[in-house]
Amino acid sequence: MQRQKIVIVNTGCANISSVRFALERLGVEVEVSDDKQVIVAADKVFLPGVGTASAAMASIKQKGLVETLQELTQPVLGVCLGMQLMVASSAESKQGDIPCLSLMPGHVARMQANGLRLPHMGWNTVTHKNDDLFKGIPQDTYFYFVHSFAVPEYAHTLASCTYGSEFSAAINKNNFYGVQFHPERSGEAGAQLLTNFVNL
Repeated sequence: MQRQKIVIVNTGCANISSVRFALERLGVEVEVSDDKQVIVAADKVFLPGVGTASAAMASIKQKGLVETLQELTQPVLGVCLGMQLMVASSAESKQGDIPCLSLMPGHVARMQANGLRLPHMGWNTVTHKNDDLFKGIPQDTYFYFVHSFAVPEYAHTLASCTYGSEFSAAINKNNFYGVQFHPERSGEAGAQLLTNFVNL
């Protein structure tokens, strides 16, 4: 496991250190980079994100990384906003939809919390489709969430969560995976998920 080259994409607006520390605790060597060659040469790639989709996409475009990310063939894991950037568009703007990376179809919408407080913040249970990413993680395990926007359930939903209404807790298409929760803040279950991803 240690010999792999794991790269966290420096999106310029992310809480990168917590993801990095969580991986280092698992004994994984990690590099944070926005260098195209370093990203392409990685065994596994993390796409973290904190903040707004528009700021993150502006930063990714400025660094010239859109095509680089779209052409990756190794496993890629988007975390929180990083997951939302993987789909086609996000409603997280008063000016209309923001085009995202289109690594898979899908749209990010404001959560329909049906009277519950937003942002959705705290621990919530996740049900999953027994994919390799969730190996050894029981159904209805708690993960830690902080978000007001989400990808509704659809064909690429890998795991679901309910907060007012159901939404995608994880998504997947080919080598691209995304999780809406923060595995780096989700205790043992989060550590297991990160280990599973590194072992894909």
